[in-house]
Amino acid sequence: MQNSKNSTIITILFLLLIFPSLVYFYVTRGYNNFINLEIVGGENHKIDNFSLVNQNNQIVNNDSLRGNIYVANFFFTNCPNICPVMTKNMSYLQSNLKVYPNIKFVSYTVDPVNDTPERFLEYIEEMRRKNVNIDLKNWDFLTGEKDDIYKLAMSYFANAKEDSIAPGGFLHSEYFILIDKEGQIRSGKDKFDNTIGAYDGTNEIHMKNLVDDVKVLMAEYKKPKKD
Repeated sequence: MQNSKNSTIITILFLLLIFPSLVYFYVTRGYNNFINLEIVGGENHKIDNFSLVNQNNQIVNNDSLRGNIYVANFFFTNCPNICPVMTKNMSYLQSNLKVYPNIKFVSYTVDPVNDTPERFLEYIEEMRRKNVNIDLKNWDFLTGEKDDIYKLAMSYFANAKEDSIAPGGFLHSEYFILIDKEGQIRSGKDKFDNTIGAYDGTNEIHMKNLVDDVKVLMAEYKKPKKD
C-alpha cells in the first residue's frame, strides 16, 4: 500500500513538474528551435535596485528576489475598484503555481503613507474572509518611501502616482509583470505574434496565459546550455 502511494505521488509530481517542460521541448523540436519568452525593454534593462519592507516588517530587496522568477503588481489596500480583483487573481496564480520552486509574488503599494505593514496584515485578513487565499510564504506586500516606489514603478514600465481624479486618489497600472531570475521583464506573445509586455491583472484569460508563460520560462531555465 505504501509503495503504491509513493508511486502515485511520484507520478503526480512528474506530470506537474517535468512533463510540461518535456512537451514544450518536443513541440518546439528541441534545442535549436526552443522558443524563449521575449525580453521586454532590451537585454540591458533590469528592475531598479530597491529596499522596502513587507507585511512582517522584514526588508525585501533585489537580493531577496534574485534567483527566483516572480510576478509583480502595484496596488493599494483602500482601492475601491480593481485592486481586490487583482489580489484575487494573484492568489489564483499562486495557487496554480504552488508546486513549482523558486517563484515569488510581489505587490507594491502606491499609497505607502497609509499602507503600513500593519495595514497589510489587516488587508490580507479582509481578503481571506472573502475566500481569497493568500500564502505569505512566497508573497510579499511591500511599502516604503513614496518617491522610491514611484521611481521603481518606472523600471517595471508601470504607472504609480497620486491622482486626485482617479478612484481612491491614486493612479496605478492594472498589469502583472513577469520577472526572470536575472531581474529582466519577460513576456509571451499574443495570437498575432505581438509581444504582450505585461498581463492584465483583471483579466482571467490573461491570468491563464501568465500561468502558461511562467511554465515556459521555467522550461527555458531547464534547457541545455551551449558550451
